Amino acid sequence: MGHRDPRIDAYIARAAEFARPILVRLREVVHVACPECEETLKWGMPAFTHRGRILCGMAAFKQHATFNLWQGAMIVGKDGRALDDAMGQFGRLTKPGDLPGKRELAGYIREAVKLIDAGVKRPAARRAPGPPAEVPDDLAAALGKNAKARATFDAFPPSSRRDYIEWITEAKRVETRVRRLAQAIEWMAEGKRRNWKYESR
Repeated sequence: MGHRDPRIDAYIARAAEFARPILVRLREVVHVACPECEETLKWGMPAFTHRGRILCGMAAFKQHATFNLWQGAMIVGKDGRALDDAMGQFGRLTKPGDLPGKRELAGYIREAVKLIDAGVKRPAARRAPGPPAEVPDDLAAALGKNAKARATFDAFPPSSRRDYIEWITEAKRVETRVRRLAQAIEWMAEGKRRNWKYESR
């Protein structure tokens, strides 16, 4: 049998009355579906691990509970179930009947176990690109006087532009800023990125 953590017993005991039977059922189904799972607390909430990796987690709030399969995006939703990462894959749970049947739920958990056994990692969350960095007036003026530097700067991806802009604008002294600006124009005229010295040749 998998390890049972007394902290989860305490968590369930402290949960709101409506949430306790939901948490108890979830805990039992996880142990049936993955007998060798280990219990722990992650971010202050009950979690279950398999081979050292997070399998799933549950939480109780004032008016609802949630259950989240760590790799749920690759498991739940294929059957048309709507996904809501903030609420786990099963929405706001207010009674045991809000959960899928034990057999269905165990099936999801076994799929998650197989993904871990196969070494499949959770897809990284996509980060929205930041807004383009604003070109300071002195850099804009200097680029306007050097066509080669301007062409290089215009062809850069946003991250490379930002590297130069931040390097120039973070200078604490006027003399340093002027020196960095001149150096930036020289390097860009040669088609170089800000960190060209460290790029593999």
